[in-house]
Amino acid sequence: MNEPCLLRDSILACEGHALVTGGPGSGKTTIALRKAVKRIQQGMTPGQSALFLSFSRAAVARILDAAKLEATAAEQEQLSIQTFHSFFWDILKAHAYLLGAPRKLSILLPQDEKALSGGIDDEDDEWDKWLIERERLFCEEGRIAFDLFAPNATRLLATSSHLLSSLARRHPIIIVDEAQDTGQFAWQCIEMLAPHAQIVCLADLEQQIFDYLPGVGPERIAAIRAALRPLEVDLGTQNHRSPDSEILIFANDILAGQARGAPYKGISSFSYRPENPTPNWNHVLRRAIAQLLSKIRAESDSRPQTLAILVSNNRSALRMSNALNAIEPNVGKAVRHKLLFDEAEALLSARFAAFLLEPKDLAQLELDVAASMELIAAARRATGQAKAAVSKLLEQAGKIRGGKTLNINIVKALRGLISGLHADGFTGDPATDWLTVKYALRATGQNELLRVASQLDFLVAFRRGHRISAGLANEWLRDGAYTNARLALDQALAQEQILDGIEAPAGLQVMNFHKAKGKQFDGVVIVREARRTAAGVQSSFVWRGDEAPHPKSRKVLRVGITRARIHTLIVNPMWPACPILRGHKL
Repeated sequence: MNEPCLLRDSILACEGHALVTGGPGSGKTTIALRKAVKRIQQGMTPGQSALFLSFSRAAVARILDAAKLEATAAEQEQLSIQTFHSFFWDILKAHAYLLGAPRKLSILLPQDEKALSGGIDDEDDEWDKWLIERERLFCEEGRIAFDLFAPNATRLLATSSHLLSSLARRHPIIIVDEAQDTGQFAWQCIEMLAPHAQIVCLADLEQQIFDYLPGVGPERIAAIRAALRPLEVDLGTQNHRSPDSEILIFANDILAGQARGAPYKGISSFSYRPENPTPNWNHVLRRAIAQLLSKIRAESDSRPQTLAILVSNNRSALRMSNALNAIEPNVGKAVRHKLLFDEAEALLSARFAAFLLEPKDLAQLELDVAASMELIAAARRATGQAKAAVSKLLEQAGKIRGGKTLNINIVKALRGLISGLHADGFTGDPATDWLTVKYALRATGQNELLRVASQLDFLVAFRRGHRISAGLANEWLRDGAYTNARLALDQALAQEQILDGIEAPAGLQVMNFHKAKGKQFDGVVIVREARRTAAGVQSSFVWRGDEAPHPKSRKVLRVGITRARIHTLIVNPMWPACPILRGHKL
């Protein structure tokens, strides 16, 4: 029997806690699922299940797919595969009243949190005040932000031994995916459950890229070892994700700063001129995608189902998405894709669109105009910018609510917009009516309303339409009108973000490296940009402040490279040279 089989057998035979380490595609998820299935086969009482916890919905989708291969339908019924957020939400919605919160909780969605806080972050002077306000919203109004899920669920388990033991009885085995990235409270929760349940931690020691988050750092693995005293099994660099390629070898060479000076199977590059003239990114990306598809066809018998374009940051992701949409100056042929991005302004703009779908009483027109201005202000406020414009909108809305008649451009445009939509009516087809609202916004020619229309365009890139349409359709079927369109929208978004938004990615997606963690694709395009700064032109692969030999930058790039199952293509500017790629022949 070879060593890998012995290692896997030792995990299956282990009756205590275990720590399974290994690189991307080494089989950590597969062996953990087999471990869970074995525990299920040993017998579970009604209501019990093996719990598999991960950070991202994409990772959960991947685990669900793997479970179909490792477990029968009956066994899958006793596999509970959840994100940490979903797991904590289940605890809180049933028991948060024990902490003094209202019995009925609602989720403070990220876009609403940004609207309420003004889009500030922990570097702003007002941050401490916002933290106090966020706690008040939870304790007094029952509105809880995602960031408060883990600390409050952990506080519940720490104060209720009955709840803790009940949870452990329900899940006699708990598997923690990406354990190296567990934050302070998620780890405390697992640590409290450990005396009552079997814990299996899966970790890639070279893939900790969320160490900029509070409570996440290299000390997590040391804490796991100290608290659990687990059986440790290192699956090393066995590669089951892309076994017929050298993708992982290349990624590990990037991490180690080693260049073998020869090509790698499954890795290629595509060159472009970064300046003089400015590149047309629509042309560059379409040619890169064509080359990637050609490489995949040459290296695999299967037709690619999933592709990704990965970039360094959100700004670049938006730029690439605009280029794929053939938005000037990147004219060309549009390419259907999904953008994974900070969606706050777009989703709050969608709430305004939903408000416009709701039935209107023209006797209340002025109040509807004021409400519209407040909704627009909330969307703008979520960006953390345009504070003067936001204040002006809210001031004007307040005057209207106070009975004053205003005849400024936005007010006149909103009166015409609301009256026109009311007069024309809607069809009952959510997709058609949504477009009607968007076109009506654009037809006003008013700057704020044009901005809302452009934000609604993002929802196409986000591919949010299906779930929203279903919610709106239910409203129409019940009332013959979109009576509670905003509520239907919010419920659809909450459902996707916390409850069941577990869908395997399909087609082409655009995102930054951090959003790609936990995902896998048939092929990946990684875009290296020439970043012009005061110091000259620099490689976008090198993170600011990451001095040579650039360990953080190498770790992040390794994550991007290893997202591919079949082929990774690097879009490479002719200059500047990249210190991370130095010596490599791609």
